[in-house]
Amino acid sequence: MPMRPENNATCVKGVFLCRKNRSLSMPSLTAKNQIRKLAPRENPARPDEIVGYYPVNTREEAARAIDSAYRAFPGWAETSVDERVERMRKAIQKIKDATPEIVKLLSREHGKPLYDAEGEIAVSLMWMEYACDNAKEVLKDEVIEHDNGRTIIARDPKGVISAITPWNYPLSLSTIKIAPALLAGNTMVLKPSPFAPLAVSKVVEMIADEFPKGVLNLVNGDSDIGVELTTNPKVAKIAFTGGTRTASHIMRSAADTIKDMTLELGGNDAAIILRDFDVNDERAMRRLVISNFLTAGQICMIAKRVYVDRSIYDRFVEKYIEAANKWIRVGDPFNKEVTIGPVNNKRQMEYVQSLIDDAARKGAKVIKLGKVLDEDIFETGYFLQPTLVLGANYDDPIVVEEQFGPTVPILPFDDDDHAIRLANDSIYGLTSSVWGEERHALEVAKRIQAGTTMINTAAVQGLDVRFPFGGVKQSGIGREYGKEGILAYTDTHVINIPKVGELPYIPE
Repeated sequence: MPMRPENNATCVKGVFLCRKNRSLSMPSLTAKNQIRKLAPRENPARPDEIVGYYPVNTREEAARAIDSAYRAFPGWAETSVDERVERMRKAIQKIKDATPEIVKLLSREHGKPLYDAEGEIAVSLMWMEYACDNAKEVLKDEVIEHDNGRTIIARDPKGVISAITPWNYPLSLSTIKIAPALLAGNTMVLKPSPFAPLAVSKVVEMIADEFPKGVLNLVNGDSDIGVELTTNPKVAKIAFTGGTRTASHIMRSAADTIKDMTLELGGNDAAIILRDFDVNDERAMRRLVISNFLTAGQICMIAKRVYVDRSIYDRFVEKYIEAANKWIRVGDPFNKEVTIGPVNNKRQMEYVQSLIDDAARKGAKVIKLGKVLDEDIFETGYFLQPTLVLGANYDDPIVVEEQFGPTVPILPFDDDDHAIRLANDSIYGLTSSVWGEERHALEVAKRIQAGTTMINTAAVQGLDVRFPFGGVKQSGIGREYGKEGILAYTDTHVINIPKVGELPYIPE
């Protein structure tokens, strides 16, 4: 049976959203398609409150979206970069104008505090503007004159891009794919996560409205949609952000048609605190706490395990707890005093709690951090009070697995070599951080196996969209952001124009 919206919802373009957000809408696949089923998105701070409804498209509808993108590709690929940039800048302005309402919708459906939602939109716009500013230079032909004539290195668009994005940063991890793909002349079908589909669908609608029909398409749904997006032979490239296990399924699904891929996957990022780190540096300690608990720890690049030189371990823990208790304020995401909201969904909350419980059963000490500002919703929503875990074993699940929630283990190390072994003893290698005297920290950083290592900061605080981002080992394939993030959506096409088109050793 189709799910029916409640009486306090309003229908816009075939999709229902609460009256609190009645000015917002979500695009359906095409105007003529009938949406067969609607699914609700709850508010994780108040799970009995439905924020809105999103369409559950069928696999057949996903195939039609791919067909639409496939038909649009030849014409779009022939447009000038100037035209593409002009259209994208118009979309950027629309997003800026609608930022206040998007922030509120994102906060309600995701659970992140208002400041965090604003920050996500800011990063999204920053990247989109960088891509617009640099697309023409990055995509222009490189002409090389040499002894045997001339060679042109062209950057051709790939075709139809399938983009599959997660719930933790739904806007920035969608625009990170949309902007370079479309600016490079590709078309796209994007599938957001059902755990945060509403705000991103609004943003996708704004962008799509500025481009020709079929250039940017949106589908919502279950795993069968993902299967279509990864197996359809008309898809040239898959851009996926999410879990490593899901990525392995995607790679197998795409194997028969040998698709290009950019995979930005999980991370269990290590923070190494060197002996020369100043534990009395309150700003540095605050940055470290934020790098552990921003977005309730639900960031792929968050510092998820902290290793501290044994000589400063006790003093560090003392100062860390002080800093955490100052910054961490848990409660209603719409409360401007709140720094940490709920976990996004019940399943994730239960998983994180299971890791904490497992560590406690094995003898670790679990220390609650910060304060709860809104006790009433804390008891009913998907909240976890942030915790510090001391005395865990180096191989405990809470250390070796990606928690993706508001908890962090802190463990001692004996010397730099020991710290580096601990940091590198992981299947992951997304980001890492080293904290201490800069020259010393840089020496250690160069020995860490990671796509990005930050010095005296970590997580989003050290992110710069001008430079490539991605992981090593099982944390991903390829890079996003920077010029590499634009070139990732192109094929290198070499055109040789030799003076002599023959080889001298071939007989007459």
